[in-house]
Amino acid sequence: MDRRRRDFLVVAGGLSLGTVAGAAALGRPVEAAGKSGGGKARGKPDEDISPPEDLMREHGVLNRILLIYEEGIRRGGAKQPFPTETVAGAADLVRRFVEQYHEKLEEDHLFPRFEKANRLVDLVGTLRRQHQAGRGLTETIAKLATPAGVQAAGDRQKLLDSMGAFIRMYRPHEAREDTVLFPAFRSLVRPKELAELGERFEDEEHELFGKEGFEGVVAQVAKLEQAVGLYDLDQFTPRG
Repeated sequence: MDRRRRDFLVVAGGLSLGTVAGAAALGRPVEAAGKSGGGKARGKPDEDISPPEDLMREHGVLNRILLIYEEGIRRGGAKQPFPTETVAGAADLVRRFVEQYHEKLEEDHLFPRFEKANRLVDLVGTLRRQHQAGRGLTETIAKLATPAGVQAAGDRQKLLDSMGAFIRMYRPHEAREDTVLFPAFRSLVRPKELAELGERFEDEEHELFGKEGFEGVVAQVAKLEQAVGLYDLDQFTPRG
């Protein structure tokens, strides 16, 4: 099975210093610098990642988007120029990757199994409602993240409030899935079925996002981070 998306994590340990330095000098996100030939990173074996682990990794993409929203809120509150294009791009990625792919996988393949087994049904019901609420917030953010939208005081505040509500809901939402729902999912499916789901997730990912799959999505997030000065991870390290 093609596992290119798993191998993109080689950035943390498998890229040579020359590759990283070259990518930085060219202004390219490091995530995109480790590809060669068919897209697999050099020297890294294929990994078989289960669907719950897969979904957890995708939450990393969501978290990076939440940081972009937070930066938009900060700039809006500080009366600084609002990064409309970047926020609009983040909202579009939420719609395409989080809502139409990640959440759809949960709604089609995870939630029904919990409901059928009468396990964690209250949690699943809340998660379903939050998915719907998130889509409404995304629609508002995408609509108002425009030059005209941030000029009118009322629309600007509605945009900032919608971004804040999205962040406030999705941080506990994904944390509860990572620590309760996803670990419990293994007890509902046989190993063979889990492997088959992994194949299906992989197929759907490449159908929607092309041959680069998850790695390509991460590269898109990195470009958005670069646009608002969030890409350099070391800036978040406390000094002194």
